[in-house]
Amino acid sequence: MRKGLSGVITLILLTFLISACSGGNTATSTNTNQTPATNDGTTASTEPKDGGNLIIGVAADPVILNPNYAGDRVSLTIDQALYAPLFQVNEGKKTFYLADSLTLSEDNLTYTLKLKDGLTWHDGEKLTADDVVFTIDSILDEKQNSMLRANLFIGDKPVKAVKVDDLTVEFKLPQVSPAFEATLVQVFPIPKHIFENETDLEKSTKNANPVGSGPFKFKEYKAGEYVTLERFDNYFGGKPHLDSVTYRIAKDTNAANLALQSGEINIKYLDPQDVGTIEASNNFEILPYSEGRLSYLLFNANSDRGALAKKEVRQALSLALSRDEIIQAAYTSSEYADPAKSFLTPDALFYTNDVPSFDNDVEKAKELLQSAGVSDLKLRLIVSSGNKAQEAISLYVQQKLKAIGAEVELQNMDASAYGQKFSDMNSTDFELAIAGYIMGYDPDAYRILYTSTADSNYSHYNNGEVDKLFNEGAGEADVTKRGEIYKKIQEIIADDAPIYPIANTKTIVAVSKNYGGLEEAVLKPVVIFEDLSKIYLK
Repeated sequence: MRKGLSGVITLILLTFLISACSGGNTATSTNTNQTPATNDGTTASTEPKDGGNLIIGVAADPVILNPNYAGDRVSLTIDQALYAPLFQVNEGKKTFYLADSLTLSEDNLTYTLKLKDGLTWHDGEKLTADDVVFTIDSILDEKQNSMLRANLFIGDKPVKAVKVDDLTVEFKLPQVSPAFEATLVQVFPIPKHIFENETDLEKSTKNANPVGSGPFKFKEYKAGEYVTLERFDNYFGGKPHLDSVTYRIAKDTNAANLALQSGEINIKYLDPQDVGTIEASNNFEILPYSEGRLSYLLFNANSDRGALAKKEVRQALSLALSRDEIIQAAYTSSEYADPAKSFLTPDALFYTNDVPSFDNDVEKAKELLQSAGVSDLKLRLIVSSGNKAQEAISLYVQQKLKAIGAEVELQNMDASAYGQKFSDMNSTDFELAIAGYIMGYDPDAYRILYTSTADSNYSHYNNGEVDKLFNEGAGEADVTKRGEIYKKIQEIIADDAPIYPIANTKTIVAVSKNYGGLEEAVLKPVVIFEDLSKIYLK
């Protein structure tokens, strides 16, 4: 999930931070090209130069290296370097990548996209309008099960992608859709010549050796250890400075912090509890920034124990908790997290925190459980081990729910296992999960989480009125009326309590001072940097 600090629409279920480290003392997991820092933490040269390697610490193996299916932070981060988008949006302004322009017809029903001339895939084949149309068609193909499919439907009818010539594609909308341009932000074309004869793109063996169009091309993946990419010299944005980028799979947070300090890892997410230690070394830029991320407690209505299918039970569990207390326990202070009530984040259009809230009222919680005829609740909470925020929240939830007669069993597992269980729509063996998402600035993107038949409705929330309102909101051109629709959706979802919104959190990234070009690379939610081709070793 992909945007600048104010806009991307890729779903990302941020159930863990990329902050850990594992063993694997291979040559690819240690950077031997660093320039020693001076006493003040700077380096001798600040001019961009070519060469060197960059090692980024990630908390798990990638799930899939195909942008049509990637929904976890690790896969999305790697895909950002492997595949190029059509364009990105930062603070309301477009940055064109594969695309050269995007224009809207006078009737607001046709978008015309022009590609740059001379684009190529990593294998040397031309990248043309055929690839863009193939990508859209494959997303729309119900048999291909892409999580992006729902966002390419407007009023229950699909968008049509039509090739005009090798460099031109028209997107024909069934009705006016203010959300469509935001939807295009998440489209990263895949190569038609690689996938056109594959019956199941998600399970295709071609994903194990991805061919993209981004600044770095695939070199090697060793499960549990690393993914290594190497420079793509024909990148349309100019030859990248670095020779290679390695994503070191590092699952233990404390070991990862030691690897960061020793230079084995150069970029890594930090938990708030670890900022002081890393900052004290004076060898890192500490970059806290808002990702438009919501941290929340998910209620799985599809649990085989059935209790959370009742709205009153979900409301009662919420009332037993306190957002302010969780923020102190998990994020150390309000500097890194603001209390949240809405399922939308503050960067989204039509966001409001003026919605029904269930929080910090134990006696009311007990009354609701009693009126619902529920007692002696036994709940299973899945936890990503090594994620300090999740671990802190899980212990807090276990303690607080005990006060209303609910017994919570904590099920700790590594980040990969957690991600697989959480994202499996058929999982029925847990009731609670601590998670997060980044959805971007247009609220239509959230339909894949909260409409009843959506592929990413992990809470199994079902409200026909919400389904209807999401469809209306996607096609409403009047800004005032559209705002009223999404305000109503926020009110209904808050009252139904399919999740307990905790906080809008900030992400903290540590970057070795041996590297420059950070501003040009653009800090970006989910994937750390928008364009790694701009980063260089000082």
